[in-house]
Amino acid sequence: MTTPQTQALITIDESAREKIRTMLESEQKGESALRIRITGRSASGYQHKLSLVEPGFEKPDDILAESSGIRILVDPKTAKQIEGSVIEFVDDLYGGGFKVSNPNQPAFSSDAERLVQELIDNQITPSLAMHGGYLELLEVSNGKAFVHFGGGCQGCGMADVTLKQGVEKLILDTVPEIKAVIDSTDHAQGENPYYQPAKHSHAH
Repeated sequence: MTTPQTQALITIDESAREKIRTMLESEQKGESALRIRITGRSASGYQHKLSLVEPGFEKPDDILAESSGIRILVDPKTAKQIEGSVIEFVDDLYGGGFKVSNPNQPAFSSDAERLVQELIDNQITPSLAMHGGYLELLEVSNGKAFVHFGGGCQGCGMADVTLKQGVEKLILDTVPEIKAVIDSTDHAQGENPYYQPAKHSHAH
């Protein structure tokens, strides 16, 4: 059973309400729920993904929220990081799309970790995007930056070359506290919507 959530965890703005309802009806999925996930972070905020979940395909531990009669599913692992978010629809030159405004800010363990993330956001990501790839910062610990290659870079034989010749040099030159860059791509697989280092996980 999904966990009911009476508090307004997520709000669907008026601009997105009819778009979502129309989408559900056009795909004959009027009973489906909207799943919102955190898929990563940048120096300025979290990254999100929206998807539809048909009845019966909810996860047992999903938190069920509701806004304007639309059911919303949230992963309990990231409920606190997503609480208070507003889903809007923004028109642009490409026809518009859904935007998630999340008031919560990612936590960084150090200034060095934030600096590496800013470097990834501003310089590394645009470069890798040309090849269909991206780089995710998992954590900075003991002078090492643990990263995850994804997209076109994941499983690519050139990933090691890219790391050694480009990304690593840029990070080491820009953030002196970092002494090594470690590709932890294999460690980032699994169910987690985004990587949570073991040192930040505490049993309650």
